[in-house]
Amino acid sequence: MDINPLDFDLPKHRSSAIKVIGVGGGGSNAVNYMKNQGIRGVDFIICNTDGQALAHSPVETKIQLGATLTEGLGAGANPEVGEQAALESYAEIQAALGTQTKMVFITAGMGGGTGTGAAPIIAKAARELGILTVGIVTAPFAFEGNMRLRQAEQGVERLREHVDSLIVINNNKLREVYGNLGFKQGFMKADEVLSTAARGIAEVITHHYSVNIDLRDAKTVLHNSGTAIMGSAKAAGSTRALTSVRSALDSPLLNDNHIEGARYVLLLIVSGTGEHEVTLDEIGEINDYIQEQAGRQVDIIMGIGEDAHLSDAIQVTVIATGFNSTNPIGMVKPAEPEKVVYELRPDSNPGSQFNLFDEPVRSSVPVEPQQSPVEVPLSEAHTAPEPVTNMPLVEAPVAAAEPIAWEPAALEPAAPTAFELAPEEPMTFEEPMAIEQPFDIEGVAEEPVVIEHAADEVVLEEMSFELGDSPEWAPETPVNETPTYDEEPAPTMTWTLDWDDDITAEEPMAFEPVANELVAH
Repeated sequence: MDINPLDFDLPKHRSSAIKVIGVGGGGSNAVNYMKNQGIRGVDFIICNTDGQALAHSPVETKIQLGATLTEGLGAGANPEVGEQAALESYAEIQAALGTQTKMVFITAGMGGGTGTGAAPIIAKAARELGILTVGIVTAPFAFEGNMRLRQAEQGVERLREHVDSLIVINNNKLREVYGNLGFKQGFMKADEVLSTAARGIAEVITHHYSVNIDLRDAKTVLHNSGTAIMGSAKAAGSTRALTSVRSALDSPLLNDNHIEGARYVLLLIVSGTGEHEVTLDEIGEINDYIQEQAGRQVDIIMGIGEDAHLSDAIQVTVIATGFNSTNPIGMVKPAEPEKVVYELRPDSNPGSQFNLFDEPVRSSVPVEPQQSPVEVPLSEAHTAPEPVTNMPLVEAPVAAAEPIAWEPAALEPAAPTAFELAPEEPMTFEEPMAIEQPFDIEGVAEEPVVIEHAADEVVLEEMSFELGDSPEWAPETPVNETPTYDEEPAPTMTWTLDWDDDITAEEPMAFEPVANELVAH
């Protein structure tokens, strides 16, 4: 009788159907932690390019990746080296998985060399054997630098192509929760989170409970499901059911706590025994909360069991998959549009135009979607906090609201000057302007000289006249009008104006007639 030689590779009584593979330094540390925690029902394998790290691991099954390529010295934080090392050991990886393996967890820390480059190759090897493959990886801390973050993003996308389901654990959320711990304890928490994720899924399948979840149920939920979200928590007290499920969906295992749009949810509820057994009302509260968060169309596959070690507490484990097209990632909701406020900044010259495109200042205040932008008036947007010093002052032209009617209008329009007057209403002179003091001339009428022009009031304080010169003068006749006489005209007088004080006008004046001589009749 012919016997398939593969039947002797890892006999059934010695091999578990579920295996956990740690890849690289981060993944191997997580598997070492799981091994020490004594997780039941799974086998452990570690794969690394660092021979020294492999030698110090308590795990029995070890694979040195790329022994010829790296010579046991590691990948040097280069994902390409990690990928080539995994390809060199491809056959050894598939042999370690064997024929009895039905499900494999691949754990790795993204951003380095071995984990980022080798994890996708190991996942591909498992999928080729028809094994249900779940990736559980950590994203690096933000302080590890942009290069590691970019490498991690590329590694996650490559791994996503070769796994049925992928769980991404955000180390930055671990920092929010455990940021005050020492660095050794902090990194141990990262290993603990990876371990909790793998153990939570494995125990859902391997443990036998009153209402059981088997491997076929897990395959229904996880097969080709893309991104998965997993959380586990326990709570005691009168509100233990609602508190535990809320904490499970807000644990450091999650990149976010949004499961909206999930199609499938694996739910495991474990309570104490006897009087501490979970009640029907508590089961209903947990299921109702999950449906509120995921949507009423979600298919919940539930397991219920007992564990005397929990005493009066309830432990809830949630695995959500199958996110629809409206929420394909399942971890981040679409960001609300931001309100953008543009600050108008003056140039060095106050009279120049403002630049509307200088570094807009964005406000973090969210606004409702599809809301039209708010227009900011120039007078409100530009308010200088302090006066500008050491800057030349230039008068800006002021435009008149309406055409100005001047009296008299004998002059031609003048060329534009540095500034123009802009009276609100046309200026008219209803009465002639009178000189305050009469002329002190003997034999001449003491009536004041009347001058009509378009300027402000002019005061002639002292004037002296000499006879013999023109023009002729009639006291009551305006300068710019032709006099009429009932009698013979008076003798002609001439005089010379002697201005003791300068005449100052607040605004430009236009005199008629021309020159500095004043003609009188």
